[in-house]
Amino acid sequence: MEEINVKQLVLAVHTIAEEKNLPEETVMSVIEQAIAAAWRRDNGERDQDVRSELNVNDGTANVFVAREVVEEVGSDALEISLEDAVKVKPDAALGDLIEEKFPVTTFGRVAAQTAKQVVLQRLREAEREVVLSEYEDKIGTVVNGTVQRVEPRVIRVDLGKASGIIPQSEQIQGEFYSVGSRIKVYIKDIERDNRGPQLILSRGNEDFVKYLFGQEVPEIETGAVEIKAIAREAGRRTKLAVASTVPGVDPVGTFVGGHGTRVQAVMNEIGDQEKIDIIAFDGNPEQFIKNALSPAEVAKVEINDSTKRATVFVTEDQQSIAIGRAGQNVRLASRLTGYEIDIEQTAEVVKPAAPAPRKNIEDSLINALQESAE
Repeated sequence: MEEINVKQLVLAVHTIAEEKNLPEETVMSVIEQAIAAAWRRDNGERDQDVRSELNVNDGTANVFVAREVVEEVGSDALEISLEDAVKVKPDAALGDLIEEKFPVTTFGRVAAQTAKQVVLQRLREAEREVVLSEYEDKIGTVVNGTVQRVEPRVIRVDLGKASGIIPQSEQIQGEFYSVGSRIKVYIKDIERDNRGPQLILSRGNEDFVKYLFGQEVPEIETGAVEIKAIAREAGRRTKLAVASTVPGVDPVGTFVGGHGTRVQAVMNEIGDQEKIDIIAFDGNPEQFIKNALSPAEVAKVEINDSTKRATVFVTEDQQSIAIGRAGQNVRLASRLTGYEIDIEQTAEVVKPAAPAPRKNIEDSLINALQESAE
């Protein structure tokens, strides 16, 4: 038998708490869980309800085993008869949980190993929880990381203080990740499950593209332009509906940038294989749907607001453009506008859309000159 020195354990609580930068209550709880697990290993059964308490003042440890009061006992480890329960607690009734107390002094060798494993595992989880809580306020931002490991379904990324995973659903389709390479990742969430907390990262979600444009387009920060809607199929195509709040500011041009520099900077990060359509948002759903189906030219749009469906009429030569490869263009336009879009063929000729009036000083000046010349 291996003697368990509870006083030493209590002393260890302070040391471990300092070393691991963890609260003492957390370390205490970890050791109590370990004692309960070890006691169960020596004296109980696997699914038995066991908890333990350390007494810091007198250096003792006790284990409490909970059993349900039943008429007929099926399992001694989990149930107790009313007759026996009354001996422990005089007012016990059927259905109650009765806790019996056992002092703990020694462990068998195997149980001591169990305790050690539990302590190590739980401390690792607690450390991870503390580190991850630092990332709680970074959810929704983009950080730099290094690819640590490439697995069939997840990419593990080292962020410096912590590491996270990019699940398959959050990866950019067709993107190659090599170990040691530096990548930007969007912190999507902290997932807590039985295996402990996990940082969920993304490169494939819409917010990643939004964030990248936020870095390239300072006018978003000033409020002159905004992203009204975004629909993305990572690695293939993104549609961005943008609007301006300042008269005379061309939202599409602002996002594209001079010679396409701004949109190119975003594409450099997400990969050239993904096309980005930047379209003008319109408060009129009919016009918005026409814009969203770009580059297709639309003859007519019929909207049913009650069902949120729209029938879009296009000429034969525009039909395949409107639908897009494997239905991608119409699918993204539907998500962008919030309308279920059906494409129908029409014989009507599409009138070229009149260029949108540009309300800037140069145009006003040219118009004034033209008028005075006439």
